[in-house]
Amino acid sequence: MGCHLSKTTHIHTHRYRRTHESSPLAVTMSEEQQVAAYFDLDGTLLNASSEKTLTGVLAKRRPWRIPHATVAWTFGTVFGLLTGKSPYDALRNRGHLSLASWSVLEQYSDEIAPLLLEPKVSQQAWEKIAWHREQGHRLVLVTATVAPMAEAMGRILGMDEVYGCGPSNRNGILSGSERGWSVPRRKGKVPVVEMDAKENGHDLSKCYGYGNTLADSWFMRICGHAIAVNPESSLRSFAKENKWEIVEWP
Repeated sequence: MGCHLSKTTHIHTHRYRRTHESSPLAVTMSEEQQVAAYFDLDGTLLNASSEKTLTGVLAKRRPWRIPHATVAWTFGTVFGLLTGKSPYDALRNRGHLSLASWSVLEQYSDEIAPLLLEPKVSQQAWEKIAWHREQGHRLVLVTATVAPMAEAMGRILGMDEVYGCGPSNRNGILSGSERGWSVPRRKGKVPVVEMDAKENGHDLSKCYGYGNTLADSWFMRICGHAIAVNPESSLRSFAKENKWEIVEWP
């Protein structure tokens, strides 16, 4: 696990990698192994917000943080808007996690994932993950969720690779700023997926992309098989226009 700097794309990504020393997938590259399934997390595989769940537990256990976190999030939103960020990105600053340590986030995430979030993964999601695994496809989670939470869910879901939000060095206390972080959000997921495909010998025209919002459409459209899962209205319209598969996973 660690930060990777691609020599060709200059994109640094915080990743969790599942090892496969005894896996039947660890064989010579075949046509199936040229394929990966790239998944968004919240709203796609998970019928919940993983980071909001983490934030709620953090607030309950450490209530003294709430006033500072509220101010930090509000300031981050206003500052983001004033510096040209879209409302979508500005509202998703990490002020709500300020004054929390990375070690605490990792501890809480490991507790929350099996207890609170695993039950909110739909049966259809489990079945689709199993199908891809049976086909010999790599399973890759690409999410704007903070890295400790993304990695905890990646382990639950059996992902081969996880790309979440965070810096290369996860020590100390969070300030609420994303400066120096890898942030696979909206268009930011595209270079992450492209880098992963290049490093692992995948043909993106054969790969699968799963998402639930129009923000996910940026990485979905570079995959040969785009699947809109429980799509919001804007993604549903976009998916219909582009003849993408639309599925409902209750």
